[in-house]
Amino acid sequence: MTQDMFSRRKLLIGAAALAAASPLRALGQGAGPAIHVMKDPNCGCCSAWIEILENDGFAVTTEASAGTLLMRYKLDNGIPQEMVSCHTGRVDGYMIEGHVPAADIRRLLEERPDAVGLAVPGMPYGSPGMGPESQREAYVVYLIRRDGTTETFSSYQAA
Repeated sequence: MTQDMFSRRKLLIGAAALAAASPLRALGQGAGPAIHVMKDPNCGCCSAWIEILENDGFAVTTEASAGTLLMRYKLDNGIPQEMVSCHTGRVDGYMIEGHVPAADIRRLLEERPDAVGLAVPGMPYGSPGMGPESQREAYVVYLIRRDGTTETFSSYQAA
């Protein structure tokens, strides 16, 4: 009898703790800005970047696309060819190309510049989803203007 009560008590306490933590989990994952990501379904670095965004509170949805279709989507949405990377997101009217850090996306959404969005061209090692930040190579996050020009939005030094 004592062991039965102890097990029930543990179960009730565990359930109460889970219920109490659920709202906090919602704040940490998926309750923030909604971003839709077009990506190759077999790309591990895209999935790693998405996980980083989710852990930072973004509500991420994905859509499989690859090759010519994905490239066409990028170009049709104002991403210049020299800014292309492996995946493309759309958040609150802005395009996000490549391994852009979550902090830069949040800054973009706060400042609301008249722009297409942000890009990290290529796949620089140590950018979000591309290996450890402690070993990163230097890279630039570009702001893509509506006329197709770009300018530095932020930059990250090599570690």
